[in-house]
Amino acid sequence: MKKVKLDTTDVKLLHLLEVDARASIADLARALNMSAPSVSDRLRRLEESGVLQGFTIKIEPKILGYSLAFYIRIRPLPGQLSKIVSLIIEIEEVVECDRITGDDCFIAKAYVKSADDLERIIDQLIPYAQTNTSMIQSSPVKRRLPRLDEYIS
Repeated sequence: MKKVKLDTTDVKLLHLLEVDARASIADLARALNMSAPSVSDRLRRLEESGVLQGFTIKIEPKILGYSLAFYIRIRPLPGQLSKIVSLIIEIEEVVECDRITGDDCFIAKAYVKSADDLERIIDQLIPYAQTNTSMIQSSPVKRRLPRLDEYIS
């Protein structure tokens, strides 16, 4: 994958969008002291290069009744890797999942409303994998952008 060069304006634009992905082009232009067409061009270039892959929302699962959050480490049994991938995709409580190195193959993040919901998820996985769960108590670092200063040309 080709490394993309950013300038300080690109980095400022990405940080503004991280704070408010719904910011209007006009608001972004004012914050960057640029014209709206220039900001639009930068956004298009960042999207075309693959740096910017979409605009999203953040929700608070607890307000929706998902009071418990867990990481589930998953180690498929021999020959069950593709079955586990299919299961993980189907489990709606799983909000993200990464294939990882180490003893386990996957780490999935799930939000559930009750311990019974977590048990149901684990029961779906254990015929095909070993699991280990960890409850998320708090998140001192929320999702954020990686360091971008090293990409400035």
